[in-house]
Amino acid sequence: MWQAAKILLYFELFSKAITENEAINMPDTQANKDQPNKDLPIKDQHSRIITGRQAQKTARLFSYGNLISMIIPFPLGIFWFGASMVVYAMNRHHPNPRVGYYTQQGAYQFYAILGFVVVVATFFGTELVYWLITWGISAAILIPLNVYSLMKINKEQWQDVTVENEDAE
Repeated sequence: MWQAAKILLYFELFSKAITENEAINMPDTQANKDQPNKDLPIKDQHSRIITGRQAQKTARLFSYGNLISMIIPFPLGIFWFGASMVVYAMNRHHPNPRVGYYTQQGAYQFYAILGFVVVVATFFGTELVYWLITWGISAAILIPLNVYSLMKINKEQWQDVTVENEDAE
């Protein structure tokens, strides 16, 4: 089970490194002095910038949680149920509306599957076979949906968003 999660993570990191052709940012290197770190938000007195790269990473978060919770349902599926509410609350109204969209889609899918499990599992009792069948059906539905969502997130062109500080006078 852990191998599948590792493979997904390595694939994501490897594909990003190849497509962006990045060097490792070290504080004392000449390359880092010539090019500012793209992940750090630019701040001034009145605004800050959320880079497209940051927004893309944030948009992936709910899909990754869904995948891991289906690959390792116990105990991570239970923990993800609680953590997903926090992730949804933080990201649904993100300054970049596409982050909110992908978060909302992931939440719809996850909570629909969980609703299905609650209704159907009411009749299972402690019979393990029924729980495994339900997990298999849930995983067969949710994993392809989230892989497709991750593919769409990776293909989309992400724009920087400037956020005005509310405290600015």
